[in-house]
Amino acid sequence: MVRATFGGFTTAFSALQANQKRLDIVGQNLANMNTPGYTRQQLQTSSVNYSNPISHYMSNPDISIGFGVSMDNVTQIRDPYLDIQYRSQMEKSGYTNAMQESLDRLADVLDESHISNIHQAFLDIRSSLQNMHDAPHADSPIYEAELRTRIQTLTNLLNDGARQIEESKMTEYSKLDGTNTNRQGAVEQVNDILRQIGTLNRQIKNNQIHGQPSLELMDERNVLIDELSSFLPIDVTYFKDKEHDGVDDNNNPALQEEYHLDNAGNPIARKEWPDDLRITMSYKDANGVTQQLILVEGTVGRGDDNYGKLEITNKDAIWADKEKDPVDKTTTPGDLNLTVSGIKDKQTVGKESVDFKKLDANDPDSGNQFESGSIQSSLDMLWKDGVTKGLNDVKGYDFYMNQLDKLADSFASVMNTLNGLYEPAGGNYDLLAKKDGSGSFTAYNIGVSKDWLSGTVQVSRTGNNTTDTILNMLEAMQATYPYDNFKDKDGNPVTITGSDGQPVNLDNNTFADFMNHVSTILANDSHSNSESLKTNVTVLNGIQNSRDSVSGVSLDEEASNMMMFMSAYNAASRLMTTLDQALDVLINGTGVVGR
Repeated sequence: MVRATFGGFTTAFSALQANQKRLDIVGQNLANMNTPGYTRQQLQTSSVNYSNPISHYMSNPDISIGFGVSMDNVTQIRDPYLDIQYRSQMEKSGYTNAMQESLDRLADVLDESHISNIHQAFLDIRSSLQNMHDAPHADSPIYEAELRTRIQTLTNLLNDGARQIEESKMTEYSKLDGTNTNRQGAVEQVNDILRQIGTLNRQIKNNQIHGQPSLELMDERNVLIDELSSFLPIDVTYFKDKEHDGVDDNNNPALQEEYHLDNAGNPIARKEWPDDLRITMSYKDANGVTQQLILVEGTVGRGDDNYGKLEITNKDAIWADKEKDPVDKTTTPGDLNLTVSGIKDKQTVGKESVDFKKLDANDPDSGNQFESGSIQSSLDMLWKDGVTKGLNDVKGYDFYMNQLDKLADSFASVMNTLNGLYEPAGGNYDLLAKKDGSGSFTAYNIGVSKDWLSGTVQVSRTGNNTTDTILNMLEAMQATYPYDNFKDKDGNPVTITGSDGQPVNLDNNTFADFMNHVSTILANDSHSNSESLKTNVTVLNGIQNSRDSVSGVSLDEEASNMMMFMSAYNAASRLMTTLDQALDVLINGTGVVGR
């Protein structure tokens, strides 16, 4: 008995359909060759081979062949391992890139010209003191006015440097919350991405349930996930929802959720049910232990039930202080607090929150921090001072502000102490004063005292000689601190202390060289981060190239596929022609006996 009459035509027809669909997909790939985020598509097929032969009269059913090709579905060509590697590297690159922006902003404040100005201002003060140390010049109001003017120039430079660092700090706040900018802050961008991913999760799953693969929506979601990974350290997993995960509420096997069962409860075939997508965020708690918080949980619940959000909890207070007085350091805004709300637990409606705030030894819950990402970079620059225990891994804005404050306080303490060293106790001999009138000397509040400007206070001429105070000041400009060679009028050693009551210490630098020392620290940090950024970007580009080689559209490869599929299409067409000829012979060339 010959093969079923139209069985061969069915095989050839399925081949025509499959290769036509493959050609359509090639066209789709080529059309989207330059579409950002597009993932190359392919047709998944399988052989049609019925378990029961069509004819019950076949002489040897063991040699039966299949009945063509089945078009199962259209899928994307992606490598999950490369996606994980790419997003992990995006977190590192996002951190170092944001850190470099911040360090570059600081370099604009403490750049060579500014440092040179402060350095030169100290040299000019030293030059004025050298001019005054000659006895005929010691009592000259002209030389003293020159010294006062040069010290005032220095204080203005310190004031300006502190103001610019504070403005850089406020710019960092703006990067997070978008205030005073014409673009979204990082927190708003993350919330927008989470909202879009949560919405896409519902759209994609709903479409897949109704038989639509929604590959383009999946591309859009993958682009958003890649973007999110530059802000926060995330992990992406795919899973079945609670009604189709194969276990009941007590974690016992539930085969009916995954399989179609016969009357005896035995699996017949697997149920086709789309996966959900989960995004978790990694962070370290106060004990340095890595924790996970779910940011997106499939399609659980309704509305915004399936995604979390970020919130700056004291945003209004920060900017209210800034608008109240944009230059006075006494109104510097408090430390930013960031709250991250996530899904309480897997596949369950409910939210939980984790607080991220500056480390406080009295608050054991204040040590949470992200493992990487651009948001953590901003938090590091805003919170970490490179000195405080637990915060010494990053030198943020506070570190450089503290260095300027240290210089201002040290200079004011030394000059004021030396000017009253030989004077009677209890008098006012301060050449430098705080503009706000209270607290310690800072780069913000240091200034020439009003009494010196009015002439009530002058450079001291008491001592064994009228130039003793001037010589002490000249010595102070050349000394490296800590320094303990100053002597009172009786020859006893004098230790000069700062506003904190501790001996003046400039890390073994002179006043003039201290800013070069600070500049070197910044340059080293910037160079180290820049090298890390280059490495991270190089690795990221390498992973991107590998991912493009798998998921990207190649003109050469698609052209080769086009020719291969067209040849297969022609062959299937030729098969139908041949089968038609065979059928013609069967119908018209046999059974002529008896005509």
